[in-house]
Amino acid sequence: MKKKDITACLLRLTEAVERLAPPLASKPNFSSAEAFIWRRLSQGFHPVVRINRVELALLKGIQQQSDILFNNTQRFAQGLSANNALLWGAKGMGKSSLIKAVHGALSDAGALKLIEIHREDIDALPDLLFTLSQAPFRFIVFCDDLSFEGSETSYKALKSALDGGVEGRPKNVIFYATTNRRHLIARNIMENESATAINPDEVIDEKVSLSDRFGLWIGFHNCSQDDYLLMVFSYVNHYKLNVSSEHVRSKALEWSVTRGARSGRVAWQFICDLAGRLGQSV
Repeated sequence: MKKKDITACLLRLTEAVERLAPPLASKPNFSSAEAFIWRRLSQGFHPVVRINRVELALLKGIQQQSDILFNNTQRFAQGLSANNALLWGAKGMGKSSLIKAVHGALSDAGALKLIEIHREDIDALPDLLFTLSQAPFRFIVFCDDLSFEGSETSYKALKSALDGGVEGRPKNVIFYATTNRRHLIARNIMENESATAINPDEVIDEKVSLSDRFGLWIGFHNCSQDDYLLMVFSYVNHYKLNVSSEHVRSKALEWSVTRGARSGRVAWQFICDLAGRLGQSV
């Protein structure tokens, strides 16, 4: 075979290999939005055009939790020391809403970004943190409804990411998670695994220690009737719904009874229904 033919063959082979290789990931443009969703399959940061959140002042009945998270986030935004936070407890009480609202209250300068990672992608968190560490912004990495089931081992990646390993957690990144569980991993799962272990206590200690990686544990509890009505009337006043207080109170309590619960989520669902009936939008 002539040298010219060999060169042509090598060129075609190189081009074929390049076509098979995955494209190089483009450098994310974090200046394009306040918030992004990170998707593992595409290895990309997808900007969120309109963030689904409410104003911090509208979150009633959780003032203590709000103050704790706001102060921690404000210190982080200012470049000071701050803790990862685990928001746990009663469903529908504003855990994820509080994270988004706090970010909205502190993101005016554009230097504080919110990155959402889905629970099923949590084992790729170390790679995500490395990418963020190279950017000239400060990031809240947020995972909603975080918990682990069955034989999942991705919690180990989370433990490593929170501790930071040899390099340490990037100084420009903080991790916030919400969950209905106090220890992220169901107790029955830990007990089942410990039953076959040589030292059962070590198995439980290892998995409970995942929650210990969060410097802040912020608990949310079921709200009272007074707090529920406070939430409802806060929305009514904010959106200027033209309806009497007596009617709102009566219908709001009836709504909570039919739902079998009182929470911020139930209050918001009532307001959406009420506004629709009044011909108004919220």
